[in-house]
This record gives sequence, structure tokens and C-alpha cells, in this order.
Amino acid sequence: MNAVSVIESEPTGPAWLFSPVVDVCTFLGSALLALGLLLIGHRNGWLAAESPEWIWLVTILLIDVAHVYATGFRVYFDREELRRHPWLYTLAPLLGFVIGTALYSEGSLLFWSTLAYLAVFHFVRQQYGWVALYRAKAGERAVFGRWLDTLAIYLATIYPLVYWHAHLPRNFHWFIEGDFGHLPMLTATILQPIYWGVLASYVVYAVYRGLVRREFNPGKDLVVITTAVCWYVGIIACNSDYAFTVTNVIIHGIPYLVLIFWFRWVRPGNACSQRPLAGKLVWFLGICWILAYAEELLWDSGVWHERPWLFGSFMELDGWEPWLVPLLAVPQITHYILDGFIWKRRSRRDVADMLENSPPLHAARALPDV
Repeated sequence: MNAVSVIESEPTGPAWLFSPVVDVCTFLGSALLALGLLLIGHRNGWLAAESPEWIWLVTILLIDVAHVYATGFRVYFDREELRRHPWLYTLAPLLGFVIGTALYSEGSLLFWSTLAYLAVFHFVRQQYGWVALYRAKAGERAVFGRWLDTLAIYLATIYPLVYWHAHLPRNFHWFIEGDFGHLPMLTATILQPIYWGVLASYVVYAVYRGLVRREFNPGKDLVVITTAVCWYVGIIACNSDYAFTVTNVIIHGIPYLVLIFWFRWVRPGNACSQRPLAGKLVWFLGICWILAYAEELLWDSGVWHERPWLFGSFMELDGWEPWLVPLLAVPQITHYILDGFIWKRRSRRDVADMLENSPPLHAARALPDV
């Protein structure tokens, strides 16, 4: 850690991705909603039983599947964006289907395991992405801080996953039973003190930055803390499908829905930002929910056969499953692939502009750059 000599100036206040109220409601609010539902489930005995059908409806259909289709408003429903990268947006779903079909032809477990690990990578990277956006918005450049932030958010997600792999079987799975491989118990044992040490260091450093350097980034802190709490409680503390569902899906899907809606209709400089938002919100959620219902209708009618009360009678599609399953997985595979490209600020002028709309978290100061 090297000291730097720069001009000292007063801090300009915290940097928020959206606004103080929206950020707090998005990240803290979604976490409190998840933990509140967990408490309700505990009191009603749902942690040791099958999740109520309304929980599946709210978390999986209206949040998880819907947020996949929200990507369409960033890409496929935006003609200008489609013209920017036509090959990427065309090949992503095509390759997803071709590779998915090839994997399924070798066995359904291979397909679901591959998809599960792709989803895990996406879920982990999304939490890191929020931290990276907050760092960029705040203008944070300290090398030590960047490494600590990176270690904290990755360990907040990866350690619970390692614990999961080391304690199989659990009472829940990602997609289907057996889609995760086993890790030796020793891996979780070794990683545990590192996990707690890094998270404790993150908290101490955040307090130091706030009290000593007067540099605050509460949005980033909310992401790290809520991620650590929800992933630990949902995967390690509770061996429950209900607990995993509410803690995993809600803090993943709701912030993404907010980001897409804000980016498309609210952000300054957007031609749509001056239009009434209530109608846009209804339109946005309505389209996402209709598409989500249509997909789940096909999944349930052709593959799962679990919810006739919601989707009606089953379709007889014997022999079509090797093609139908990879086809129905294309939207989420495409979402996983594209999400790694569409928010890169170095190659996306619109994303960079989003992060430059408010002043940085702090001005340069004559303090050690740690």
C-alpha cells in the first residue's frame, strides 16, 4: 500500500445507482422481504414441508422466470440495441439451443447439471456485478479496496455453495436432484475461516472508510451484507427448499427487474424518462409475466406435469422431450450469456453514461490509498 499525494477536497456524499430510496428498497427491501417470508415459513412449518403453491407462483414465475424475459427490454425489444450487435444477439439463443440439445442427447442429468452450474456462475457474477457498478459509480480506485470487495462478494456466494457441495444430499437442489457434484468436507472446513475473516475485514474497512476517510458507499455495503446474510441463511443455516427459494430468488430477480426498468425508462438522458412511469411499469411487468406464464405452461404441460390447477391438462409430448427441454431452456441460457456482455461499462457507452450521471462518492484526498 503506497501513499499518494493529491489535492484534498470534501466528499460529495454517497453514490447511488438509482436513488437513495430506490436503492435501499431494491437491495435492503428485497432482502427483508426474503427474510420476512422465511420467518413466516418457519412459523407455519413450511421449512420442513413442501413449499406452498403461492410461493412458487410469486418467486419462480413472477420473479425468477420474469426477470429472464426482462432482458428482452434491454436487447430484443430495442431496435437500436439489436443493430449494435446483431451477431451476438442472434447466435446466443441459437448456440444455446444447439449445445443444449447436444448435452441432452448425452443424458438429461448432464444437461441439467451443466445448466445448474451455468446458472450458479450467473448468480454469483450478478452479485459481483452490483459491487462493480457501485465502485464505478463512486469512483473508487484503491487497489486494496478493490481486492477486498471482490473477495468479500465472491466468498459471500461461493462459500455457501462449497458448503452445499460438501454436505450432499440436501433437502433442496438447483434444478433437479443430483445436479450438483460432491466435494470433500475438508474444502468447506478450510474455506470457513477465510470466509469469516474476509467478511469481518470488509466490515472493519467499511467502518474505517466512513469514519476516518469520510468515504461512504452504502449501496455497495448493502449488496455485500444482504448477499452474505441471505446466502448463508438460505443454504447453510436452513436445510430447506422453501428457505433456499425465497432467499435465493428474491434478492436476485427483483434488483434485476429494477435495473432493466430504470435503464429503459427512468435514467436521465433517456428519451422515455419524461413519460409517465406507471403505465410503463404495468406494461413492463405485464409482458414479463405473460411470457413467463407461457414458458411455464409449456414446461408443466410437456415436461413436469405438476400444476394442472394453474396450467390445465397435460400435453402428450412423448418423444419430443430431447428437443423440447433444450428449446424451453433457451431463454434462460440466452439471459445467462448476454448478461455477461450488456452491462460492461468499458464497451457500453450507455452503461458508462448511467454511471456518470451523479458525482463520484468522494474526491481525491491526501490519505493513504488503501
